Amino acid sequence: MISASLPPSEVGTAREAMRSVVLLLSLLLTAAPFGLLGEETRQVSLKVISDWLDPSQNLLHIQAVGATSTLHYVWSSLGPPAVLLVATNTPNSTLSVNWSLLISSEPDGGIMVLPKESIQFSSALVFTRLFEFDSTNTSDAAAKPPGKSYPPYSLANFSWDNITDSLDPATLSATFRGHPIHDPTGAFASGSLAFRVQAFSRSGRPAQPPRLLHTADTCQLEVDLVGASPRGNHSLFGLEVATLGHGPDCPSVQEQHSIDDEYAPAVFQLDQLLWGSLPSGFMQWRPVAFSQKQGGRESAMPCQASPLYPTLAYLLPQSPIVRAFFGSQNNFCAFNLTFGASTGPGYWDKHYLSWSMLLGVGTPPVDALSSLVLGIVAVALGAPALMLLAGGVFLLLGHKRYSEYQPIN
Repeated sequence: MISASLPPSEVGTAREAMRSVVLLLSLLLTAAPFGLLGEETRQVSLKVISDWLDPSQNLLHIQAVGATSTLHYVWSSLGPPAVLLVATNTPNSTLSVNWSLLISSEPDGGIMVLPKESIQFSSALVFTRLFEFDSTNTSDAAAKPPGKSYPPYSLANFSWDNITDSLDPATLSATFRGHPIHDPTGAFASGSLAFRVQAFSRSGRPAQPPRLLHTADTCQLEVDLVGASPRGNHSLFGLEVATLGHGPDCPSVQEQHSIDDEYAPAVFQLDQLLWGSLPSGFMQWRPVAFSQKQGGRESAMPCQASPLYPTLAYLLPQSPIVRAFFGSQNNFCAFNLTFGASTGPGYWDKHYLSWSMLLGVGTPPVDALSSLVLGIVAVALGAPALMLLAGGVFLLLGHKRYSEYQPIN
């Protein structure tokens, strides 16, 4: 009896099919653990630092201590709302505040992180103005500005509630809530602008969209405009944000796109502001805001960000904590965020607007593909590979079976 073997070309096809299946299975088995690698926990504490002569003037200090480093976030409503971000290479660095200097006309040196030589990265964000546009007669969603501009609200001229009243150690959060000191139109008679700050001791996601992935190296800010009366029938609101440029150039802004929208339905983009080359500091947000407290697809509004542009310090409302830490000679860059479009949904639905972002150091968190998307990819790629493997096996067995014959006597 003579038996025939599979031709070399068919053997190669079967082997390639087997390799494809093995590779696919290994990717599926290892995808979930890869998303958890590098998880770091920190000892996080929130502390209100008040001026003992005037307790209404205070700072919120978030300190996140790791095994070999410390992150300091200093949030303030002295002047416009602002935050200092300082990263050190020691778990023993401390924050020093000299209130006499800080509230003086020359606050340089009023805030320090010691020892100074341990500082690896430092920068700041300042939220300077709240814009309002009437988009009633604007049909172009990409128009800049997106409608008639009303006089902006300077956030340096807001009165803010005492941060101590909202401090919540259990959730590592606190809220700065304010309204204009002078409000001749009564727009904020029953409304407020709030900055809710939250720190994290480990990786995770908040319950509310856009559910940005956070780590122990990040701090979240949620900006809420609630109950304020708009000055137009279809008002869009915007926020001016200023930051320090490192050197002559402004920080860079990157866009990341994904096929996965599990955590923010119909939003496939993630925007990042990066100070210098990685790893350094970053600001991260999804280009979406919400017009209802229970954020969802039906209340999602686009968030448009303008390019960063250099600006002079004297053109911006001054932040005492930025001046106290960095001195007076600084290069500032600014950009504008605009929430919503004339076609709606919009602030006018419920007189509510919410937008969130992350601030942190190191490599920005990156979303891994969800199990649903991995399953779809597995079916899309695995089915042809399995069919190819089955075909190779069939050819191998079938060819062998029909190659057997009885010799002629």
